[in-house]
Amino acid sequence: MRAVVQRVSSASVTVGGEAVASIGKGLLVLAAVGKDDEDADADYLADKIVNLRVFPDDAGKFDRSALDLGASLLVVSQFTLYGDARKGRRPSFTEAAPPAEAQTRFAGLVERFRATGLPVQTGRFQEMMDVALVNDGPVTLILDSADRRRPRR
Repeated sequence: MRAVVQRVSSASVTVGGEAVASIGKGLLVLAAVGKDDEDADADYLADKIVNLRVFPDDAGKFDRSALDLGASLLVVSQFTLYGDARKGRRPSFTEAAPPAEAQTRFAGLVERFRATGLPVQTGRFQEMMDVALVNDGPVTLILDSADRRRPRR
């Protein structure tokens, strides 16, 4: 699984002109499911994201997590994070999970987030969404569950 995590002052999702989700201060999580992902990938990402110390303490240092603050999460499925644009001009998405599998695994990731007790909102799976955000910082991180198996350099 891959995720782009952005600390936001606010974020929202609109589908076909209808507002379907919005949060105030928290994290916008754009998440994608890979074709080889397992439950352990969702476990890793959920734990990593809610515990990331990306919110400032009183001294302005990154020392507080979403869990520490009770911050909201807006989780949006975005299979294009598996786009491979190394060759040609059109990205290939062969590493992304097929839609039915991705929907099940994405729902599992959302449930893991909800199990933390944090307020969680979502976009709509496999829909064209307008995602609006006010990036706070800006703070943006890219996470890949495959990295947990790689040694640090």
